[in-house]
Amino acid sequence: MIKKLNLKDDVISKSVLELQIASYKIEAEIIGFQEIPPLKDTIKSLKQCEEIFYGYHINDVLTGIISFEVIKNVLDIHRVAVHPNFFRMGIAEKLINYIEKLESNIYKITVCSGRANLPAVNLYLKNGYRKTKNIEISKNVYLTEFVKPLY
Repeated sequence: MIKKLNLKDDVISKSVLELQIASYKIEAEIIGFQEIPPLKDTIKSLKQCEEIFYGYHINDVLTGIISFEVIKNVLDIHRVAVHPNFFRMGIAEKLINYIEKLESNIYKITVCSGRANLPAVNLYLKNGYRKTKNIEISKNVYLTEFVKPLY
C-alpha cells in the first residue's frame, strides 16, 4: 500500500531515515561515492525537508519511499529508495508510477541517479524516461539526469 508520509512524526521520520540509509549505502557502493546527500540526513533535517514523501508498505512495514517537489509545473523526484530486504519486488516502479499520476498540472518529470547505478538507470529507461545529460559530481563520478515528458 502506498500512502503519504508525515515526516513531522518522529516514528515516521526515523523509519524513513533508516530505510534511506540502508538503500543509499548500496548505491554509494555501486557508484563509488560515499557523499550521497541522503546519507547525511538526520531526523531533524528530514523534518525540515520541503519535499513531499510517499511510502510503500507491506504488512505495515515501510519498504520503499519516494520524495519530490513540484516547481513551475515540473515534478522533480528527489529520492527513490527501497530497503535492501525488498529489492527486486517492483516497489520503486510502483512508487514512480503512483506519483506520476498524482499531479494533474505537470508537463514533465525529472530525476537524477548515479550513472553507474544500472538498476536505477534501467528502471527509468523502462518507464519512459530519457537520458538528458551526465553531471560530474566528483572526479569520475557522474549522475545521469532523466526526463519524462507528460502530454
